[in-house]
Amino acid sequence: MIKDNQIFFNRLHIVLDAVVVTASYACAWAIKFLSPWSDTTPGETALSAETYFSFLYFLVPAHLILYSIYNLYSSKRSNRFRTEVYGIFRANTVGIVGVMVSFFLLSTSVAGVIDFSRSFIFMFYLLNMLMMILYRYGVRRVLRHFRKKGNNLKHVLLVGYSRAAEAYLDRITANAEWGYVVHGILDDHVPRGTTYRGVKVLGTLGNLEYILPENKLDEITITLSLQDYDNLESIVDQCEKSGVHTKFIPDYNSLFPSRPYTEDIEGLPVISIRYVALTNTWNLFMKRLMDIVGSLFLIILFSPVMIIAAIGTKLSSPGPIIYKQTRIGLHSRPFTMFKFRTMRVQTEDEEKKGWTTRHDSRVTSFGSFLRKTSIDEMPQFFNVLMGQMSLVGPRPERPQYVEKFKEEIPRYMVKHQVRPGITGWAQINGYRGDTSIRKRIEYDLFYIENWSFGMDFKILFLTIFKGFINKNAY
Repeated sequence: MIKDNQIFFNRLHIVLDAVVVTASYACAWAIKFLSPWSDTTPGETALSAETYFSFLYFLVPAHLILYSIYNLYSSKRSNRFRTEVYGIFRANTVGIVGVMVSFFLLSTSVAGVIDFSRSFIFMFYLLNMLMMILYRYGVRRVLRHFRKKGNNLKHVLLVGYSRAAEAYLDRITANAEWGYVVHGILDDHVPRGTTYRGVKVLGTLGNLEYILPENKLDEITITLSLQDYDNLESIVDQCEKSGVHTKFIPDYNSLFPSRPYTEDIEGLPVISIRYVALTNTWNLFMKRLMDIVGSLFLIILFSPVMIIAAIGTKLSSPGPIIYKQTRIGLHSRPFTMFKFRTMRVQTEDEEKKGWTTRHDSRVTSFGSFLRKTSIDEMPQFFNVLMGQMSLVGPRPERPQYVEKFKEEIPRYMVKHQVRPGITGWAQINGYRGDTSIRKRIEYDLFYIENWSFGMDFKILFLTIFKGFINKNAY
């Protein structure tokens, strides 16, 4: 069984990582000093080969510690390879920065340190990342091969039949390379013999006390339905006494439809229903800084386009150049959003007619062009500069529609926990204009819960190709 070999595998993994770090270091040294195209030899520097390689006594343990900090020794069964690659990148980047800072601090106090080749260090950084990624990819391929042959499998029993159990089995079935074998389910309410994804209900929760002593399982996964949570304490107690590894998958999808996270308040775990990264002060500050710099840059860059748009708007029909409209923004507070006017001047009743439709008579010919190219949105760069909007975020809506949608669409109001944006995750995925509000909200919530600076840059980049031309704008 896998639990008998896990410690050995983990230790072997650490040893192989140390070998890879050493090998990449040696390759970098050989390329730098021994290759035909090298312009340096060890004898021409103040440091000998022995001095260079003695640095490994510090470098190898430091990298192993960093790999541990960035969770590179956690189970690979359900972790995506790109997550592991990102961890390798972060660990090695922190490592190279630490090395350079150490050399800077030591250069004035330790003779010869300043002569340590910086280009060699950078070469090692690149080679180590490349070799580590290739090596770990190879480990994954080998493990998948063994699992297909029936080796390195993890034997699991589910305790409780619920939506959480079905979701767990869906994922295991779809990812056979993880090597999970579910032997059955125990439940007090679902009849014995009921099958889901080829896994049968074997008996009731009471059968657990007879199964655990057999010691044939690698893992117990508790997937109780909400109605059975009274049994949770006793089930956990039984599993702990048996020494078998235990996981708990809460059946709260209907209550917490998002990605919750746990906070610790003096030892008391508190589950926050929704993770919003932009409630973090540092993230909020950096995003606001990016908005200020970005909006200023875009105002300058597109100023010729906006001047032409202003002239065209004025000549196309009588009325103001800028159209001001009340929208609902951060914390559900109203603000005035700016756009180039694309319709003829209307009465208040005409304005409340509703969504703009194809061939809408209210839209001017020049206004139609501004809408299709999204040039009409450019005055919102000033909304961003004033702090009412962000470059990236959920699109804001008018008050009457907010009142309507919050009653009809679950979790609609969550979008107001962040600043609204000029472009967003929903928009680059095609949900603009006259499209599904429900799908738009799904994408907005995904953005809110998975926000990162990288995601913002990705959205801004894709807006160039997917956001300017809007086929749903009339």
